[in-house]
Amino acid sequence: MYIQLNSQIICYERTGERGTPVILIHGNREDHHIFDKLVETMSKDHVVYAMDSRGHGESATPKSYHYDDMASDVINLIDALDIVKPYIVGYSDGAIVALLVAMRASRLLSGIVCCGANLTPAGFHHRDLREIKKEYKRTEDPRVLMMLQEPNIDARDLSAITVPALIVAGEKDCIKEKETQKIAASINNSELLIISGQTHSSYIENTDVLYKFIETFTV
Repeated sequence: MYIQLNSQIICYERTGERGTPVILIHGNREDHHIFDKLVETMSKDHVVYAMDSRGHGESATPKSYHYDDMASDVINLIDALDIVKPYIVGYSDGAIVALLVAMRASRLLSGIVCCGANLTPAGFHHRDLREIKKEYKRTEDPRVLMMLQEPNIDARDLSAITVPALIVAGEKDCIKEKETQKIAASINNSELLIISGQTHSSYIENTDVLYKFIETFTV
């Protein structure tokens, strides 16, 4: 399905008929299909909205890429579809967007689950940041450039989040563990979860592994 939100066309899929609504937001240069297996499991107990971020999947390509604009798209989607008190489950870029949405509009949400979020590009391990720089040099993809320039979130501003937050990362994540810990420590009603043996994406992409960690959180 497609919806026009101000000047931005967003593609999304709605699955499930009952339960608390959940919005899923994917990572950089991906689309909502990375959540297909999670949606299959989660939609038994939730109404799930899996969206393509602007410039990804089948959503329209913007003139420029900024996490704040992606957060606006999510807020506009909630308003346009009258989604009542959803949870947001965001992965990587989607986790950054979830933080920004909750900072701006906690009143609209029941809670957030942020998987592999960073506050600034310095939150990446140095080796992974070097790889991102190499990728941008090779592709000149503006979505990759966004990861090198944004986000720029002051941890103190996370205190604006007033809904429960589950802050998740893999034990072998490309995000520094101290960054994940900082995010969790800066949100009043938060829980930190470091998943043993997992990388940045191994518990997310094309699997429903995440659901066993969040099913009680999203009731």
